Amino acid sequence: MSGGLVALLDDIAALAKLAAASIDDIGAAAGKAGSKAVGVVVDDTAVTPRYVHGLEPAQELPIIKRIAIGSIRNKLLFILPAALVLSQFVPWLLTPILMLGGTYLAYEGAEKVWELLAGHHEEAEEPVITKGEVQADAVVKGAITTDFILSAEIMVIALNEVADEPIVSRAIILVVVAVAITVLVYGVVALIVKMDDIGLHLAARDNGAARTIGTLLVKAMPIVLKTLSTVGIVAMLWVGGHILLVGTADLGWHWLYDLVHHAEVAVTEAVSGVGGFLGWLVNTLASALVGLVVGAVVVAVMHVIPRRTKTSAAH
Repeated sequence: MSGGLVALLDDIAALAKLAAASIDDIGAAAGKAGSKAVGVVVDDTAVTPRYVHGLEPAQELPIIKRIAIGSIRNKLLFILPAALVLSQFVPWLLTPILMLGGTYLAYEGAEKVWELLAGHHEEAEEPVITKGEVQADAVVKGAITTDFILSAEIMVIALNEVADEPIVSRAIILVVVAVAITVLVYGVVALIVKMDDIGLHLAARDNGAARTIGTLLVKAMPIVLKTLSTVGIVAMLWVGGHILLVGTADLGWHWLYDLVHHAEVAVTEAVSGVGGFLGWLVNTLASALVGLVVGAVVVAVMHVIPRRTKTSAAH
């Protein structure tokens, strides 16, 4: 009897170790999948604060909370089931869909570059909400609609990284990615949005050090938002271009991917110490350039050519 009990305990211990290893594997896979979506995450973080700009301070955090709940609902109830069905029954569609998403990211990044160079901003892309102009429900609805597009990109990018996993593992990994990225994005957004309020509170205190820190926080806010926006543009071009590079190779057109890969390897091997970083930088810059070129073509088709056609017709 004792021998059977010991054997049972051994089996339980083995199962526990297997479960722990599976959790570690899922955690590692989720981390890898989430890291590939960094460009979209940065863009999501950069876009969302615009939706609460100008609202009463008391409204900001509740609205961010509602947007975050809508975002996790988008990911878990709509995007996740569709992504799992897609990967299970028509996995060959993942690469084309991912490339479409990469093209969209490249277009978004290139469009922002074009606007900066042309000194022109589309009103529709500046969803600034002033006090009393729009009810909270409309603000939340607009933000969740934008989030749906970005969330779909995040989930498809993550899914592509774990497409070879069993379907249950895929589902668990994507749930982890969805929850972790939503908490990360909207936690950072909440911190950014309330940074000026924290600064104003500290600046009003009698303590000299607190006043100095508060003043610095208030002055830093515009710089933080501008920097985040710039990083978001670069990240969209980089991630979009990299998706397109890898996608073309997966579809059988290897020459461009091989060219970038050989340049990366050459730089990595030529420079000791920092060669790995320089090689990564070569790959990143090449990916961003691909994203910029592809995005510029789409921008021309969507904006520049139609506008010039209308101008010519008017004359």
